[in-house]
Amino acid sequence: MKKIAVGILSATIGGAMLVSGAGIASAATKADTQLVIRDISPNPVVVKKGSETTAYFDVGASSDVQKVELSVAPAESNFRTMRGKDIKDLEGWRWAIGFNENDYAGKWKATAVAFDKDGKEIAKDDAFFSVEVEKGKLDTTIARFSADPSKVRKGKSIYFSGRLLVDDDGWEGVRGEKVNIYYKANYRSGWKWVASDWTSRGGKFYAKTKAYKSGTFRAVYSGDDELEGAKSRSDYVRVYSWRR
Repeated sequence: MKKIAVGILSATIGGAMLVSGAGIASAATKADTQLVIRDISPNPVVVKKGSETTAYFDVGASSDVQKVELSVAPAESNFRTMRGKDIKDLEGWRWAIGFNENDYAGKWKATAVAFDKDGKEIAKDDAFFSVEVEKGKLDTTIARFSADPSKVRKGKSIYFSGRLLVDDDGWEGVRGEKVNIYYKANYRSGWKWVASDWTSRGGKFYAKTKAYKSGTFRAVYSGDDELEGAKSRSDYVRVYSWRR
């Protein structure tokens, strides 16, 4: 007879997340107790930013085992987790546990403990697996964007400047990326491209365009395979005509 595992998962102060399974033992002659964590899949558990990866734990047990408890925790003794996880009950001594980007990235330990019908611990087994968290794209921002002068005669130049920054364990300038300048005239809803520049050392960029009508300007970075896109704050410029 197959055992149906009923799973419960909780977090403890010590960092172990406990999964309990209980099943009905088949009627067989008592043999030496056997317990083994047969498979952890996938291993490593690779987690992408903003998503969850499910890991499956398969435990084999002999017929005299009435209950199995499975705990999973980071192998580093100085790391503690206080957050519980959802678990999906599967057939047999099997469980499914989801991992996301907030989980510890590194080596984890799974421990299976077997109990008999009287609740006495009769066997234990350990296995190791790892969790890898992919960072995904890095956040960017456009700082200190400015369109100057704020008041300019028609036909003269408007100058743009700013810095493209990336958050790579702290904000820093990013070099060699294209930043576009867009313009929206008064009482219009659409943005029009007017200029662009490639960032230099420190993420700085400069550009210019001719002044025709009053309106709002902003800088836009589209991003790439490694960096998220960003938009600057808007800056307004009033354009006037020369009159005698």
